[in-house]
Amino acid sequence: MPYSIGEAARMTGVNISTLRYYDREGLFPKISRTDGGIRIFSDVEMETLQIIECLKMTDMPIKDIKQFLDWCQAGDSTLQQRRDMFYERLDCMNRKMQELQQTINTVKYKCWYYDTALSAGTEEVSKNMSEKDMPEEIQIYKREMMRKK
Repeated sequence: MPYSIGEAARMTGVNISTLRYYDREGLFPKISRTDGGIRIFSDVEMETLQIIECLKMTDMPIKDIKQFLDWCQAGDSTLQQRRDMFYERLDCMNRKMQELQQTINTVKYKCWYYDTALSAGTEEVSKNMSEKDMPEEIQIYKREMMRKK
């Protein structure tokens, strides 16, 4: 089904200017145009756009996304490169998830710390509490932090 650039933008949440940029960068090599030069997005471009946005979420640069799309155009001879690229992206995302989990754990600890301090009316309670009196989740966090030191 054909879509105008405005329809494609509305359907995907990607700005029109970003869609134009992607086209200028060669990410839609087979996009059709009207006689007036207006882009017509097909289901192929819409699927490509989903992959582009997914790869962007992995912090992949546009030039590398372009390389991937070029490999797709090249066919089966690039299956290994494409597979390897997705495994590399998966490793990257797993590392990012671990970093985010560490950040979440620190924020949870600080929430507990300040909730406890506010309840007691002083930080001294949070600072001086023995580990065995802390919630299990906080004990685990504190042990992990000690291992990293």
